[in-house]
This record gives sequence, C-alpha cells and structure tokens, in this order.
Amino acid sequence: MIGLATAAFLTLSGSVPAFAQDAVVATLPQDIHFKGPDGAVGIAVLYGDPKKAEVFSERVRIPAGFKIMPHWHGETRTAVVLSGTFYYANGDQWDESKFKAYPPGSFLIEPAKISHYAMARDGEVVLQAMAVGPASTTRIEQAKK
Repeated sequence: MIGLATAAFLTLSGSVPAFAQDAVVATLPQDIHFKGPDGAVGIAVLYGDPKKAEVFSERVRIPAGFKIMPHWHGETRTAVVLSGTFYYANGDQWDESKFKAYPPGSFLIEPAKISHYAMARDGEVVLQAMAVGPASTTRIEQAKK
C-alpha cells in the first residue's frame, strides 16, 4: 500500500459482518464495492475491521496517474498486485527514479514503520492487502522545492 490516499485507507474502511468459522464465505467480483471519492484511492474491506485488533483484508483500487505520497504504517502489511503495474519505492521523500515496477501477481511485504510511496503510473492498479489491525498510517511531510 496511502498521504491523502493512505488516510483514505483508514477513514473509508468499514467493518464487515463477522462470519461463523465453520462457514465458507465467498465474495464475487461484482459484489465488491469500492468506497472513496472519484479520482482517488478506493477501498473495499473484504474481511475483518481495520479499526480493530484483528486480521483484515481489503481490496485497493488506485486510479491511473494517482500518487500515494510517502508514509508508513504501524503494522506489517502484505499485498498482492491483482491488475495493473504498481510502482513502489521506499524512502521518506518522493523520488520517481527509485520506483520499481511490480506487475500482476507480485507479492509485497511492508514491514511496520518502513516509509514508502507508490504510483499507478501506467493505468489503474488493483491490490489485495492484508494485515492485523488496528491499522494506522503516518504521512511524511515533503521537503519544499
């Protein structure tokens, strides 16, 4: 996984009803609904509640050209790129020369408190992310140019 966009991750993530552990739960693609303002990151919580101390899984849709400014999370997160090419780099300051391209199928692990930033440079990107909450995001102020 976003600064305004990352804040949206936390603000827009809602909880999903609890399910019995002995039942299979399936969500079809057409039943996944992203929340968020037009032109910004959309979040669909698939399982759990990011605001609670529990496992949660969410689908993240990043529109073409959208920049997720430097930030870090208080929890370790994993992500799989489902579609599009996800451009990602570590660091406190935005620097597109550090981006590495992650195509569909790529798996990323973001350790807690590691600063990073990302972009959907070539087109829309969809990720599936998972972590143990409560989720937190800290934005990193950028140096003035």
